[in-house]
Amino acid sequence: MNLQLIIEFILALGGLIFIHEFGHFIVCKVLKIEVEEFGFGIPPRALTLFERGGTKFTLNWLPLGGFVRPKGENTIGPEGEISPGSFASHKPWKRIAVFLAGPTMNLLTAVFLFAMIYAILGFLPDRNRVQLLDIVPDSPAAQAGLVAGDVLVTIDGKEFRSMEGFKAIIYANLGKPIDITYERDGVMQDGSVTPLLNPGATGAVGIVMNYPTKPFTIGAVIPESFTSLYEYCKELFAMLGKMIQGTADPNTGRLVGLKGMYDLYSSVRVSASTPDVPRIANIMLFIAGISISLGLMNLLPIPALDGGRILFVLPELFFHRRIPQKYEMVVNFVSFALLIGLMIFINLQDIIDPISLPTP
Repeated sequence: MNLQLIIEFILALGGLIFIHEFGHFIVCKVLKIEVEEFGFGIPPRALTLFERGGTKFTLNWLPLGGFVRPKGENTIGPEGEISPGSFASHKPWKRIAVFLAGPTMNLLTAVFLFAMIYAILGFLPDRNRVQLLDIVPDSPAAQAGLVAGDVLVTIDGKEFRSMEGFKAIIYANLGKPIDITYERDGVMQDGSVTPLLNPGATGAVGIVMNYPTKPFTIGAVIPESFTSLYEYCKELFAMLGKMIQGTADPNTGRLVGLKGMYDLYSSVRVSASTPDVPRIANIMLFIAGISISLGLMNLLPIPALDGGRILFVLPELFFHRRIPQKYEMVVNFVSFALLIGLMIFINLQDIIDPISLPTP
């Protein structure tokens, strides 16, 4: 392992965790919820840096992320009495807002990184059109005279807003001729393609496609960055669905731990850049992906995670009845133990059966 890459990876992952905790902290402050400690790193505590606004800012020995400790976070007495000013004494919507803040910060960090990537690249994807990257020989697309580089503008007389929209029209017309309009070398041309009635591994028309590009503008990059976040989340959930069904590729569709993430980071870090995509853009894309995964994982309705803690507050929000804290603590403890066990298993898997990486 390369020491510099290890340090870079720890700083990147620790930064994402710190941003997550900063989200909890800032919303606590906005909603006037007292915070006893904001820790840089993971305990044990090394020293107290300073104290401001009733919050101790501490430096801890394990340099990975941080933590936020609201006042009396779990302070409920044996008879259900709640200490005044404690976290538990605040309205349920405020506590839910605090729990949501961490994952939201991770997702917004990904949006920021997407915007930076597009700024570095100097262009944005044009999602209103589809560009053909490759054509399968003897496929319906090849027979229709389409070539790599063609940009599809309309299909069956309709505009489409995404590659998924394009696929939907194709698969709704299997075995039927479809009129297409495409652009080649700046000239609009018309044609017709007939999708296969029984698509095989090469698809219904036999193409590899992506979005063409359009000029970068400040006004367009913000909505595009949120769209990129949505598309990434959608792909992540689709992959999760394949993993649950057992249809995912073993190398691309598996959970990875710290070692697996480091292996992926080192692969991206040392891979050669291309004229169109600088290495830094690939690194930022990788970090954005980790940030999204961290945000979505914490939103899962699993006790001990932010989503699970929200789940315990919902009965109070809708029915004005608290779940007894002793039950919540037991469920959280068991869930946390299971999560630790799962993390150990995943990290051992990364060591025993490392993920396959492309040769740089």
